[in-house]
Amino acid sequence: MTSTRVMPAEWAPQSAVMLTWPHPGTDWFSCMEEVEPVFLAIARAVLRFQNLLISCEQVFRAERLDRELNQWARENNLPGRAHCVAAPANDTWARDHGPLAVTTPDGTRLMDFRFNAWGGKFPWEKDDALNQHLAVAGCFGDTPLERVDFVLEGGSIESDGEGTVMVTSECLMTPTRNPDYDRAGIEALLDETLGAKRVLWLNHGYLAGDDTDSHIDTLARFVSPDHICFVRCENPEDEHYPALSAMEEELRQFQQADGSPYHLAPLPWPDAINDNEGERLPATYANFLIINGAVLVPVYDLPQDQAALITFRELFPDREIVPIPCRPLIEQHGSLHCVTMQLPAGVVEL
Repeated sequence: MTSTRVMPAEWAPQSAVMLTWPHPGTDWFSCMEEVEPVFLAIARAVLRFQNLLISCEQVFRAERLDRELNQWARENNLPGRAHCVAAPANDTWARDHGPLAVTTPDGTRLMDFRFNAWGGKFPWEKDDALNQHLAVAGCFGDTPLERVDFVLEGGSIESDGEGTVMVTSECLMTPTRNPDYDRAGIEALLDETLGAKRVLWLNHGYLAGDDTDSHIDTLARFVSPDHICFVRCENPEDEHYPALSAMEEELRQFQQADGSPYHLAPLPWPDAINDNEGERLPATYANFLIINGAVLVPVYDLPQDQAALITFRELFPDREIVPIPCRPLIEQHGSLHCVTMQLPAGVVEL
């Protein structure tokens, strides 16, 4: 039976953005002073446009964030309000342990896929249970939360809101996620659970320092149903050049449902950023977040930041482009989109 579900595009109306706040029990313990300002910048940017749902393992921190963020929002006459709750978490990557929304004839549902830290790379049990904690706490209102016995991270799938999704084979076919599924089985499950009538598979794509096995949200993103932006590396001496050139060629071969090609927009390629051990970190401008009326864009204090912001103003002329300094986030191998998860209109009402 064909699913009547549809996974909304990120530009669909939203009620809130979800954040999982860092705490000393995460890998951020040695750099909390550097990373918390990034989360605060994201939180305040979101509150300018819509509500915010924050979970925090520390009760006192959740209470303080709730008080201070809402006071700031009221003082500035902002439309958004924060709802901060205490809930256990292993880490902060809400994009991957947060719920995925679908619209159905009976209303919105939240799909709670399994999370195993990108194939068992890190502790994950508290993150995998987080959505259930939030549902019990009433954070999702009357929106049903449906558990799915399949490992899927939000960063690994892009939806155009019209039944087409884009994924990478390196991620979804990794045997440490769903070893009993072949490509056809994955496509059938994505159709059943998310209403994915078409799955566009990228077989190439690479980002140094990435723990996710090439999540799509670091490489290529829908900006409208007929338009895809992607990271382009033009330096043949760069280690990324072969894989990203092959990925661009694949994108050029993709067709829309009506058979026409996609409009493609390259994103600037940032200069290399290395950690203290000399390992390259996964800086990418593809890790942006679309919210109501705005696009939050990660910047890294690099010469390419301004070119990236100009590109996003061209891609989203009707939305405000808000730069968010994300250099501390990539120290733990993620960026802005990775730490956020949007929730559709009607889910979080404050």
